[in-house]
Amino acid sequence: MNKNNKYGTFIRIFEPLQIIKGRFPMQRNYWFIVLGIIWTIIFSGMSFYWAMGGLLGIRSLGGAIYEMSQNPSPSFIIIVWLTGFIKLLGLLLLLMLIVQWKNPLITRILYYVTKIVGTLLFLYGFLNFVTITLSTLNILDFDLDSYATFWRLIFWEPFWMIGGLFYFFSIKNNLNKLF
Repeated sequence: MNKNNKYGTFIRIFEPLQIIKGRFPMQRNYWFIVLGIIWTIIFSGMSFYWAMGGLLGIRSLGGAIYEMSQNPSPSFIIIVWLTGFIKLLGLLLLLMLIVQWKNPLITRILYYVTKIVGTLLFLYGFLNFVTITLSTLNILDFDLDSYATFWRLIFWEPFWMIGGLFYFFSIKNNLNKLF
């Protein structure tokens, strides 16, 4: 909305009524969208690399995943391929944020789905970080060696949390600017 036009004040006063008509104002943060796209490509790319038999970095995951990757069954490889494609759905979500949708329902759904996905990614990393930290303090018992524990705390769990932040802050609503 151009505040400098001759109807700017008049339109600004009645702009909250647009919410009632179904318009859902959403502001995009393109830097966070780009960072989220890069994060998602790296994230899914790792799954594709591992699905093709790559082992670089797999030891840092530790536990059962590392053990299964040493002699993978066909079903394990299929699951790793599927996780890569599921992760790419996040790329589709972020790309959809760039489009200026005319349908306010689509905009609203994209807003809430993106916020929920960002929150879940962050919480997944944060809760794993907490539980792995508790296992290093011998409060919980995990089947992780010290190498995997180090990399999970230094890289993997913060990586999940950073991705969640990229998704969460890629958009915001402008409702507070209207009222």
